[in-house]
Amino acid sequence: MKILVIDDHPLIQEALRHVLTELDAELDLAQAEDASDAHAALAAAPDIELIVLDLTLPRSDGFELLTELRHDWPGIPLLVLSATHDRATVERALDLGAMGFIPKTANTRVLIDALRLVLSGGVYVPPDCPGTGSARPRAIARAEDLGLTLRQSDVLRLLVQGKPNKLICRDLSLSEGTVKVHVSAILRALNVHNRTQVVIELARRGVRLDPQAIRAR
Repeated sequence: MKILVIDDHPLIQEALRHVLTELDAELDLAQAEDASDAHAALAAAPDIELIVLDLTLPRSDGFELLTELRHDWPGIPLLVLSATHDRATVERALDLGAMGFIPKTANTRVLIDALRLVLSGGVYVPPDCPGTGSARPRAIARAEDLGLTLRQSDVLRLLVQGKPNKLICRDLSLSEGTVKVHVSAILRALNVHNRTQVVIELARRGVRLDPQAIRAR
């Protein structure tokens, strides 16, 4: 497994290297200290499977970098690891396409479980973030479990991966108008008002969607 960690603190980098070997004993860990390093690392190793991003970086705005990474490499799941984890920060990161948010105060087991959840296509939100609850992740086997059609469930799986409507259209061979209709239906089914609230509501319910369940075009 190849993971890119974007963090300028050597101790954090070393600690993550030690922890991440629990995921894969032969882990290939790439490191970057700022936006320039991150883009260079991804250009050199496009087979990176996961990005772990600290929002506080030298010479870089963490949220701007998050936006750039989701735009340039939308297929690579990204997890934020941050010392600041108030609700506004968590929601903004998720709104920009992060598939998870881990406080730096989290213990090793929480970190490993969150990484496994994100790698399996789920979204991790810290349980102490107001409104998320503390439910354990569970798999949703059928679209009917959320009251959605099969195609709406496909759209939901791509939506929680941080993909914008245009990419969802491409991946599912749907028109943008059709995707907008499906997104609206998803918001109604979950009783929320935007994409970020979808992610938080799924986390609150303890839902993990299987990305492999998306139907072929």
